[in-house]
Amino acid sequence: MTDGLLALLAALPIFVIFLLMAVLRKPATVAMPVAFAVTLFLALFVWNTYPNWVLAASLNGIVIAFKILLIVFGALTLLFTLRESGAIETIKQGFTSISPDKRVQAIIITWLFGSFLEGAAGFGTPAAIAAPLLLSLGFPALAAVMVALIANSTAVSFGAVGTSTIIGVGTSLDLPQVQSALAEQGIGWESFIHQIGAWSAIQHLAPGIVVPLLMIAMMTKFFGENRSFREGLAIWPFAIFAALSFLIPYTLVAVFLGPEFPSVIGGLAGMAIVIPAARKGFLVPKERWEFPEPSQWEKNWMGNITIAPATEGQKQMPLAKAWLPYVLIGILLVVTRIRTLPINSWLMSVKAEATQVFGSGVTIDFDPLYNPGIIPFMLISLVAAWIYGMSRKQVSTAWSEAVLRIKGPAIALVFAVPMVRLMMQSGNNPLDMAGMPLAMAQFMAGMVQGAWPFVAPFVGALGSFIAGSNTVANMLFGLFQYSMAEQTGLPAVIIVSLQNVGGGIGNMIAVHNIIAACATVGLVGVEGILLKRNLIPVLIMATIAGVVALFLSYI
Repeated sequence: MTDGLLALLAALPIFVIFLLMAVLRKPATVAMPVAFAVTLFLALFVWNTYPNWVLAASLNGIVIAFKILLIVFGALTLLFTLRESGAIETIKQGFTSISPDKRVQAIIITWLFGSFLEGAAGFGTPAAIAAPLLLSLGFPALAAVMVALIANSTAVSFGAVGTSTIIGVGTSLDLPQVQSALAEQGIGWESFIHQIGAWSAIQHLAPGIVVPLLMIAMMTKFFGENRSFREGLAIWPFAIFAALSFLIPYTLVAVFLGPEFPSVIGGLAGMAIVIPAARKGFLVPKERWEFPEPSQWEKNWMGNITIAPATEGQKQMPLAKAWLPYVLIGILLVVTRIRTLPINSWLMSVKAEATQVFGSGVTIDFDPLYNPGIIPFMLISLVAAWIYGMSRKQVSTAWSEAVLRIKGPAIALVFAVPMVRLMMQSGNNPLDMAGMPLAMAQFMAGMVQGAWPFVAPFVGALGSFIAGSNTVANMLFGLFQYSMAEQTGLPAVIIVSLQNVGGGIGNMIAVHNIIAACATVGLVGVEGILLKRNLIPVLIMATIAGVVALFLSYI
C-alpha cells in the first residue's frame, strides 16, 4: 500500500466527521458513532491493530470521556447554582458597568479571564466557565461557545500550569537518543524544555495578537444585526491593546521564568490592565455594539438553557459576593496545580489505575480529586449554596437540571474519545505500519520537504483536532517534529515549539471540546456549524505562525 493511500485511509474518520457535521449538519450524537465505526473498521481490517489494543484503547476512551463529562457537569452545577441564587444577575450588572458593549465583554471574559483559567486548569475548563458566563450576559448560546473556543488558543500551550509543554513535549522527547543529541550540543534537559516554552510564546505573538480582533469580527459577522465584519474590526485599537496586555507578560514569563505560569500571569496581568481601562472608556468605540433583539435570533443560536433576570423585589447581592465562587475556583485551581505544593501530590495520590489493560501497553487511570469537575467546580457549587443561603429546593433544582443537560453530550463523547484513542493506538500492529495520525503526518512531510516550518503548526493543529488536547497532541507528534528538524537540518527548538503552537491553535476545533462547550449552554446539533466556522481562525492563525516560522528558520 502506498504512503498516499495509507494517509488517505487514515484521514477517512476526519472526512466523515466534517461531512456529517460541517456539510450535512448532523449532530455529534449521530456523527461520532459513525466516525467511531469507521475508525474501528480501519483499525481492525486495514491496520490489523491487535484486538487487545483495540479493546484497551476503546475502554480508555470511555474513561476519558467520563472525566470530561465530570468537568461539564461541574460547570453546569456552578452555572445553575449562581442562576438560582441571583448571583448571575449581579455579575451581569457588574460587567455592564465596565462596558455595556458586548465586544468588550467578550474580550475580557474569554481572552483574559479564560486564559487565566486555561493556565490554571486547562482540559476544557475555560470554555466550560466562559461560555455560560457569556450566556448570562445576554449572548446567544452559539455565539458564546464560538468566541470562548476561539479565545482558548494562545493560552493552551501553557495550560494546566505548563502541562502541554512540560508533560506533552517532555514525555514525547524524553528518550536516550534525544538526551544524547542535546548533550553533544551542551544543552541540558531542563534548559531544552525551557527553550521550547520560550520559543512557543515568541511564536504565539504574531498569531496571538489577532485573536481578540478575529473572534470579535466573526461574532459581529455571524451574529450581528447587519452581519458585518466592519462592526467587529471597528474595535481594533481596544482588541490589540487587550491582546498585548496578555501577550507581553505571557512572553516575558515564558522567556525568563519558564513554562509553568505564562498563561496564569498573562491572564491576571491582562485583567488588571484592561478592566480599569475599559471602565474609563480607553480605546473603546463610542458607538456601542449589541446583538439584535432575541426575537430576531435564528433558531440555532439558542440553547435550551435560559438565564432569567432577577425578579422584582429580589434583594441585590454585593458584586464581591457574587464573584466569590469564581475567585475561590481560581485560587483552588492554582493551588492544586502547582506541583511543588503538597496538596497537588495529595490530590493526585487518590487514584484508581490499571496498567497493561487486556495485556496491552495501555494504562487507564482515574484521579477523582484532581478532576476540576469535582474540585473545584462541584465543591464550590456546594460552598456557594451555603454562602448564598440557598434553600434545599434551589440546590436541588440546580443539580437536577445539570443531570438533565448532561445526557446529550454523554452519547457523543462516549464515541468521540474512544475514536481518538483508537486512531492513536492503531500503530500497534504486526505489519509495522505507522499509526493513523503518524501516517498522515509522514505523508505531509514527504510532500513539503524544506517548507516544513510552514506546515509544522498545521500538524500541531491536526493533533489537537484529533486528540482534543494539546498535551496529547504534543505526545503524539513531538518526536515526529523533532525528527523532521533533524532530517531537514532545521532548528529543533523552533520546529518542536511550532508543534506546541499549532496544538494551541487547533484546540478551538477539537471535536470533544466543541461538544463539551455546547453542553454547558444547552446547545444540541450545532457542533458542525462551530467546526466549520472555527476552522477559519485556525487556518488564519496557523498560516501566520507558519510564515513567521519560515523567517525564523531560514533568516
